[in-house]
Amino acid sequence: MSQLLLSRRATLAALATLALPALPARSHAASKVTVALDWTPNTNHVGLFIARDKGFYKDEGINVEILPYTDSSAGTLVANHVADFGILGSIALLTQRTAGADLVGTYAIVQTETGRLVLKGGRSDITRPKDLDGKTYGGFGSAWENALISSIIRHDGGKGEFETITLGTSAYQALENGAVDFTLEVYTWEGVKAELEGLKQGAFRYADYGVPDEHTTLIGSSRKFLDGNPKEAAAFLQATRKGYQFAIENPDEATDLLISANKDALTDRALVRASLKALIDGKYLQSAEGVIGTIDPSKFEAIGAYAYQAGILKAAGGKPLEAKPDFKVYYANDFLK
Repeated sequence: MSQLLLSRRATLAALATLALPALPARSHAASKVTVALDWTPNTNHVGLFIARDKGFYKDEGINVEILPYTDSSAGTLVANHVADFGILGSIALLTQRTAGADLVGTYAIVQTETGRLVLKGGRSDITRPKDLDGKTYGGFGSAWENALISSIIRHDGGKGEFETITLGTSAYQALENGAVDFTLEVYTWEGVKAELEGLKQGAFRYADYGVPDEHTTLIGSSRKFLDGNPKEAAAFLQATRKGYQFAIENPDEATDLLISANKDALTDRALVRASLKALIDGKYLQSAEGVIGTIDPSKFEAIGAYAYQAGILKAAGGKPLEAKPDFKVYYANDFLK
């Protein structure tokens, strides 16, 4: 499988360790805005590169630097005020913010869940989630995965008991060669790639088995930056939305712009174009109702409550929570007009 993966992979990896190392804070020039990626460039990031290279940020009076992906998660860089914005998974935002990180969701890149549970096609012994009891899962090492899968199986009448082998990105090869029975994937990248390669898969959508829908991928900032730089924050987010809108309306040009900006990382145009098509046609980047960028309060509350009830949200130092957090302060739509 391709080394280029979507943000859910980065989210799952980041959830394995939530420590926020002390990193030096950077000073903010009035017109300079930085944004940290969650993984190597991919179609989730298309609006950022378009807004930069089509001059949308410049039109808003800001100079945006898209920081390269590093071993430090985007959430860590933002929370420590090294980056102004960063690409975050919603579960990572919930987990890190609850643990005390200075993180605020500010833009929903996708309006609905892109992840799904997958198995190799043609398995007559696995026709529904409860059939996964006793099977082997190829995982990525986070508590969220086990809570998610267990609840899906139990919702379908099973016990929610399965074996886990932590494999990271090699889980997809293990699935194909039969070393594991199932794994999790992002449909709009790994699922699309499997389709292009002619690999048959069976899949279960989370929402069909009691899991609330979520904004899988967000752009987040820190309260410190938002309060101290409201004009720059609004300029960045509104120009970013123009970038994603452009991608929706001009997918072929958007594909070429994204590849041109990342020639070393993106070498398979067919995959990039097919992935962007899936994001557009599936109403991920813009909902069927025309919503783009805005975080849905009810959706955020629902996935937050689900994560709280699953027991994966912890206070600082890993201490148990005394009550459900107030999730309304975890995000802000104020900067999108």
